[in-house]
Amino acid sequence: MTIVGIHPWERTDKQRVILNVEIEFDGSKAAYSDDIADTIDYAELSQGIIDHVESSQYLLVEKLAQSVLDLIMALPQVERASVELDKPMAIAAADSTSVLVTAKR
Repeated sequence: MTIVGIHPWERTDKQRVILNVEIEFDGSKAAYSDDIADTIDYAELSQGIIDHVESSQYLLVEKLAQSVLDLIMALPQVERASVELDKPMAIAAADSTSVLVTAKR
């Protein structure tokens, strides 16, 4: 739940957004060591994303999606990432609208 949108009612009422995140990185060390220290801590990353989204107040879904992508790309082991952000009921003619942002090193 977050504040995102350009309309006055969107600036006061939190709305639900859905994030789909895809991350590419070399996980071979963790595959052999079976040690969380050798990979991305998904629980920690997920909570960081949730905290960021819930505390944000952007006008555009593009900006919110990019800010999440920037957070993910700050992890040095990430080689490529994509964030798809869906905003259910954003427009009357659709169940949801979405944007997709991608970055790579």
